[in-house]
Amino acid sequence: MFKHLMPKQTPPLLPIALVDEAILGQTAIAVHHFDAELAHLAEQMSASMEAAKGVGIAAPQVHSPLALFIMASRPNERYPDAPNMAPVVVVNPQIIHASSDLVGGEEGCLSVPGQRFNILRHQAIEVRYQNLQGEWQQAELTGFIARIFQHEFDHLQGITLLERSRMPEQAQSISAQSIEQGEAQ
Repeated sequence: MFKHLMPKQTPPLLPIALVDEAILGQTAIAVHHFDAELAHLAEQMSASMEAAKGVGIAAPQVHSPLALFIMASRPNERYPDAPNMAPVVVVNPQIIHASSDLVGGEEGCLSVPGQRFNILRHQAIEVRYQNLQGEWQQAELTGFIARIFQHEFDHLQGITLLERSRMPEQAQSISAQSIEQGEAQ
C-alpha cells in the first residue's frame, strides 16, 4: 500500500572475481532470454561496479558466464578525469570496425585490484549490441568510452587486463613510450 513511499533498496552487491579465477578465462555465452532475471543481474552488476568505484563491469567479473557488461563512465577516485555518461547495459556486443589509430592509456580492473597498466586501445570503434529488451543498438565510440567498451569486451572473450598487458603489441607500446619519454627529457 505504501510501497511508493519506501526508499528504493540497493540490490545486494555481487562478489567480484579475481584474476586467477577460472570464470575470467572463459568465453562468455550469448544471451537469448531478455527477462526480469537479466535485468536484475544488470542492476546488481551496476550496484557492485559503483561500490567498487569502477566505470565498467562485465558479467564474468561477477561469476556469470553471460555476454553482458555495463559501461558507466563518471569521475571518481580511480578515474578522476573520466567523462560523465549515463550507464549503458551492453548485451551480446560486437565490434564492427576499429580505427587503425591505437592510443595508450592507463587502465585498472576490478578483477586485478591495486594494479594499473598502460594499454594500447583503438581510438575509435563502431559497435553493435543489444539492450535489456533485446533491441539491437549501433554506436560509434571514441576516446575513454571506446576504451571502456574494449576493456569490458575483452572480459567476454576471456582476456583479463593482466593478459592484455602481456600481449606482444602491448610490449611494443611500452618500448615506444620509453623511447618517447627519453627523447622528451
